[in-house]
Amino acid sequence: MRISAACPAAGDCDSGVEGLVRRTCCTRIRHLPVQLADIRLDPPVFLAPMAGITDLPFRRLVAGFGAGLVVSEMVASGEMVTARPSARARAESDLGLIEGCCAVQLAGREARPMAEAARLVADMGARIIDINMGCPARKVTGGLSGSALMRDPDHALRLIEAVVGATDLPVTLKCRLGWDEDCLNAADLARRAEAAGIAMITVHGRTRQQFYAGRADWAAIAAVRDAVTIPVIANGDITDVASARAALAASGADGVMVGRGARGAPWASSVNIRAAPGKPPARTPPARRTFWMAQERLASTGVVVVSMSWP
Repeated sequence: MRISAACPAAGDCDSGVEGLVRRTCCTRIRHLPVQLADIRLDPPVFLAPMAGITDLPFRRLVAGFGAGLVVSEMVASGEMVTARPSARARAESDLGLIEGCCAVQLAGREARPMAEAARLVADMGARIIDINMGCPARKVTGGLSGSALMRDPDHALRLIEAVVGATDLPVTLKCRLGWDEDCLNAADLARRAEAAGIAMITVHGRTRQQFYAGRADWAAIAAVRDAVTIPVIANGDITDVASARAALAASGADGVMVGRGARGAPWASSVNIRAAPGKPPARTPPARRTFWMAQERLASTGVVVVSMSWP
């Protein structure tokens, strides 16, 4: 699968590029927008997978604000294969009438169920499949999946090869800088993953052992950017336009992925990137619109909203 990306000429940046990367695309940012096969991800500002948060209604909400890609909650491959209803629900990717692109993230340790789960989510309508090698939660790493796979890159590659071989969809990878300070192997894993057919890689700028402590090391992501030719996305502590621009400048990444910064503020991964040249970024939506978003969000999850009206 051929992966390409386009960047406007230096003189055209202000007129043709949306998002918070407008001022940085002519420095170290090389690929705008991100193109995976026939899928155009524009703007290159994505919603990260978050358990218990990025369910389908939330993804629809964020896609409606214009995020270039929204990613599902982590779906356990074994649960997907055994048709567990909760896993199937997390893998739903129909954004309805809202324009946007949805990826489904799979997690697991065994190649066969990972491959079968990839086929299943493809049949359900996913446009991109993401492999989880970044989750630091003990209940995930205790099963030797998520970021624990970075301690066993040979096995990680077998999983990648199984998923890539099971579907024609673009397959992406999300990982961390490494397991700990003695195992900073994201660049090496990225090189091998690209050779195995991975179309894009997102790197959280912390090790697994850091969990979410301290600050994300965006500059360390530059080693991954230099190691591969596929798009690289920076993740970790990106909450607003300023932090996104700083992450892009430090890492040289092709885009950013917003995670915890989108909790309670779904516009963080989209509205704030649309500032025109020389003007401040868009502000938080008016209170009235936020009120109606909350009402629609409740209704979309099956909650019956009774007698809610704007004061």
